[in-house]
Order: sequence, then C-alpha cells, then structure tokens
Amino acid sequence: MRGLIPFLVSCVLLVNAAPKAFAGTLTKVRSAGTLACGINTEEPEYTLDDAHGNHSLFDIDICKAVAVAVLGADAKFTVKPFRDEASSLSALQSGEIVLLATGTTNIRFANGSVGFARPILYDYQGFLVNKSMGISSPKDFAGKKVCFLIGTEIEAEVDAYMNREMIKYIPGPFSEEGEMEVALLTRNCAAITADVTQLAYERIAFKGRAKDFEILPDVVAKDPLAPAYRPDDPQWGAIVDWTMQALIQAEEAGITQSNVQEMKKRNDVILRRLLGAQRGYGQFLGLDDDWAARVIEAVGNYGELFERDLGSRSQMKLERGANNLWTHGGLMYPNPIR
Repeated sequence: MRGLIPFLVSCVLLVNAAPKAFAGTLTKVRSAGTLACGINTEEPEYTLDDAHGNHSLFDIDICKAVAVAVLGADAKFTVKPFRDEASSLSALQSGEIVLLATGTTNIRFANGSVGFARPILYDYQGFLVNKSMGISSPKDFAGKKVCFLIGTEIEAEVDAYMNREMIKYIPGPFSEEGEMEVALLTRNCAAITADVTQLAYERIAFKGRAKDFEILPDVVAKDPLAPAYRPDDPQWGAIVDWTMQALIQAEEAGITQSNVQEMKKRNDVILRRLLGAQRGYGQFLGLDDDWAARVIEAVGNYGELFERDLGSRSQMKLERGANNLWTHGGLMYPNPIR
C-alpha cells in the first residue's frame, strides 16, 4: 500500500500537468478560428539559398488538411507565402505562423530548434535534359556541360555525384537562372541540375517546348520535405504528424475523397479506427473521432493529393517514385493507429 500511494500521486500530477503542457497551439488556433500556415513560393528567378521548386498547390493542401483536422470541415486557414525557406522558418520560430507546410529536414535542426512531422514529399536533386541530345543516363554526360547555380548546395552535390560515378563532365556554373534556361534550350547545356520540384517548374516555363525535355530518374542527392512546427508543443506536433499519417493510411486502405462514408461502414479495424467508427482514438490528439474522415473528404488520400498537385493530373507531371506507397516500391509507410 505504501508503494501504491506515491504511484497514484504521480499519476494525478501527470494528468493535471498535461493540459498546461499541451494546450498551447491547439487552443491558440481554435481561439483565432484560423490556421496560420506558411508555404514556400519559389519564383522562376529562384534564389541561391535553396533550389526547391514552386509546389504551392501541394503545400496549400497540407495546410488545409491540418486546418480541417483541428477546426472542422469548414475550417479557415491563412496561407502566408515566403520566397525562401530561411524566411519561412524565421516566421515559424517567431510565432507568425504555427505550421510550415514543407521544410527541409537536415542536421541544422538537430538541436531541436524546429520540429518536423514525417516526410510528406521525397524531393531529390536530379537532371533535366534536352531529349534531342540523346541522353538517357548520367553516363551520357561525359564530355558534356551540366549546368547549375553557382555557390549552392546543388553545385557541391553534383560534383560529388560525378566523382562517385567517375563521370568526367564539364561544370556549367551560372549566377542567373534565366541565362541557364536559355543555355539548355540552345543545347549549350546538356542538362540542368536542381531539385526535381524546381526542374518540373522550369519545364512548365518552356510552354510549347516542354515536351522536348525530361527529368531523368537518377538521384543526385536526397532532399526530403516534411511539415515543420515549433518543437515546444508535443501535442501540436503529434496532430501535424498524424494528419500526414492519415493521408497515407487512407491511400493504403483504399479510402478516397468520394468513398469515406461508405468505407466507414465496413467491419475493418483499420478503417473503423481511422474514420472514427470505433470511438476513442481522437482523444489522444485532443481531437474528435471524425477528424481523419473530415481530412480525407476535404483533400483526398495522399495519392489523390500528389497526383492532383504534383503528378499526372498537374502541370508538374512528376513521377511518384519514392513518394509511392511502400506496397508499390515507394517510401510511404503509415504508422498503425493503435
């Protein structure tokens, strides 16, 4: 009995402490009635600070998904655009925004200055080539000029890649993106290297000639992107992360934007927990049990979201690749709801 009393006291203290520790961001968002969400909107003349492309439609859907999870089906969210990642992270750390839809996960934030959900977009550095030059793999770059923005991580990564692959290419440094595009169009560059989201965005700018260019599947360097939040609120971090998990689990389970209510009726433990038919799971996040069903009805499952904003149904025309489900050779593997 003497050992039980301290245990009960500690349990009471933990229960009483939980709301104080975890109520911050969720309460703030609900009080405001809107979610302040940041997105990076790289312009065609993109900066030297990072080489992501403009995937703002995808990012807006991520903002919407989290907003619907915490504020309901008619959720309002305020999108705040930033021209580079450094500015958006500063806004996150200052509290101007409570969520950055996608940010780069890397060692700079290992000190816990930024919290990240699971990766939701596996971006990577690749090559955009002119089909007329007959290039089918990086081996064909031997003796040819591969172009990039000078003084960036892109330059360091492509040089390391070519050394590893023992490809004797000609470096083509540029300080201005428009000039680099012209060099590719006129075949003075055999390829441009940058993150594939940027390359796809550049290809759109070629308009009628876009079909003459393709992105090779070869990966120069990995650049996974994940929703970012301030690390001082574990509950908010869990909400953001599990919203991403729900989108991926929905695709794996065959739940689409149009069949949510039908799937909720099925006697399947995964479907019942995810869609709220089996009650009690939303409480672990401070949400109601229908939060995930609302999210899927609002934006669709992960596959629908990707294809609409980045893939075959979009102007970007990016392949799923690593962003496919694990069952199809990709890296999208959802955590179980238990």
